[in-house]
Amino acid sequence: YRMSTESATTVASAVAGASQDLRFATTDYVVFVIMLSASAGIGVYFGFFSKAKNTTEEYLRGGKKMQTLPIAISLVASQLSGIAIMSIPAESYTFGINYVFVVLSMIAVIPILIYIIVPVFYENNVSNCYEYLEMRFNKRTRQLVTLTFVMNSFLMLPVYMFIPSLAFSQVTGLNIHLINIMVSSICIFYTMLGGIKAVVWTDVVQGGIMLLSVVAVGVLGTIRSGGISTVMEYASEGGRFNFDFRLDPRIRMTLWSATAGGIFMWTGHIGLNQSCVQRIVSLPSYTHAKKSLIIAGLGFLIIMFINTISGIIMFARYYGCDPIVAGLVSKPDKMMPFFVQDIMGHLTGMPGVFISCVFSAALSSLSATLNSLAGVVYFDYIKPRIRHTEARANWSMKVIVVVMGAYCILGGFMVQNFNSILQTVVTITGINTGAVVGVFLLGMFVPRCNAKTAVSSIVFSVIAMVWVIANGQMNFKAGLIKYDVLPNSLDQCEARGHYLISAVINQTDFTPVTARPPSGLPVTTAFESNRDFSLYDISFYWYKVLGTFLIFLWAVPMSFIWKPDETEKQNPKLYSPFVRKFLTHPKVEQEMEEVPLRETKVIDIPDLQIDPNGKTKTAGLEH
Repeated sequence: YRMSTESATTVASAVAGASQDLRFATTDYVVFVIMLSASAGIGVYFGFFSKAKNTTEEYLRGGKKMQTLPIAISLVASQLSGIAIMSIPAESYTFGINYVFVVLSMIAVIPILIYIIVPVFYENNVSNCYEYLEMRFNKRTRQLVTLTFVMNSFLMLPVYMFIPSLAFSQVTGLNIHLINIMVSSICIFYTMLGGIKAVVWTDVVQGGIMLLSVVAVGVLGTIRSGGISTVMEYASEGGRFNFDFRLDPRIRMTLWSATAGGIFMWTGHIGLNQSCVQRIVSLPSYTHAKKSLIIAGLGFLIIMFINTISGIIMFARYYGCDPIVAGLVSKPDKMMPFFVQDIMGHLTGMPGVFISCVFSAALSSLSATLNSLAGVVYFDYIKPRIRHTEARANWSMKVIVVVMGAYCILGGFMVQNFNSILQTVVTITGINTGAVVGVFLLGMFVPRCNAKTAVSSIVFSVIAMVWVIANGQMNFKAGLIKYDVLPNSLDQCEARGHYLISAVINQTDFTPVTARPPSGLPVTTAFESNRDFSLYDISFYWYKVLGTFLIFLWAVPMSFIWKPDETEKQNPKLYSPFVRKFLTHPKVEQEMEEVPLRETKVIDIPDLQIDPNGKTKTAGLEH
């Protein structure tokens, strides 16, 4: 449907009138303010009143005394940024249900983390996952990967913050950037003061709000759309239930690309990204970490599944009466707040709960990234250059948090130009997530790879990915790749009782335009392609898989050219538990090592004396 220019003004006024009904009321503002002040309050508590030492260990790892459940909730909350709550329903609303495979890939990820990755971090007592790379390879590898983490954070932070502001401006009509400044400052404030404990406990509060509102949206949406059977019926009529099992990597999303992309994405985001690893290693022991990860995996599956289904429910609600086509909602990422206002607007305070939910999701990701970024920047870039004292360290980390937060607010001005935010995010992180996952796996699996191989493979992978992604983006610009959404129409508005939307349509004269005739040029769409195969056309879900694959493609052959140093002893702790069986130990050294051990045992026993109080004295054991 194309609108003539003079009707554009009428649309604007009609939309304004219609969305006036979908506005925040006083109670919603109250709910929202309570949520923000709770978060700020936790920061103040851990910053000023909690009885803990003012050390870096305390600021970054909570003194290694965190509890299992809060950490699990916190891990879930950090993976559910505002992106998940706004953009994933938008994804299944516009492209159908295949995103559910990305969610289900979590089932494979948790065992990978528990049995392959996390044990290595615990056994080497690592507080910063990039330390491992220095132990296994060398300092340069660590610096390179740390640099990619810092770059990623720079690209992602403004996005984390911008999405909720988008939702908020949709329901309040306030200026986006004003909201952005206000809320970012609160987040910076509590992260700066309270460190990891504040981050984790605010996550627990925010996780509770999220679960509550996500479930509420799902349940209420289903009821308002006419029950489960109606939702299923409309969704399949609208083609939103078509599972895609084709093998073509150019299709935007299939079972294969979603599952493989999902596995590498979650492994990278949870197991090998400092903001999550920092929490996993702040637990007292590996068994705690194991429990925590299992709980987190379950929580994640539940919330993300409901999220994906929300998009389908949303579609069923607007089947044959699409607010986007009607011009009421400007882009799919804004559908969720519109939907919430539509189904819950009549319930006092519910829209407020939902918007606080989007915000708390964003705040949890923002605060986690800020806290871990401060630690990484300080220990990797500042500490080597200054005289380190605990006071200086804490002071520097707080400054870093404030500076990054300020940058976040400025970055919001750029983010507003993106089209599909989920796609943007997956593409940006595609540049280096693959390389990072690859290099960690290389370290844990391939003993013969040395530092030279590792550094060169990272460079190779990142350059190759930048090249592929840049060319892919150029193909988008040139119109060779077009991801048009699945169709929806406006012909059933009256029949389905969407008077608000039909009022907008009736006030403006829509002139139905037949779909543009195909230009005849071959093009790759979201669901098929008639172009010759080109690597640049592959779906952005394959980027992480490709990045990881490129690391091994380069490193394994190169490890035969740059041979490992034969004399160097391999520390078995640096490899994954099941790789250790295959390690070869030089025979001579082993016997040498065993001899003194036997002797010391013999010497040590006589020195054990029992003193009269019944306590064991360990006299000769100090050394």
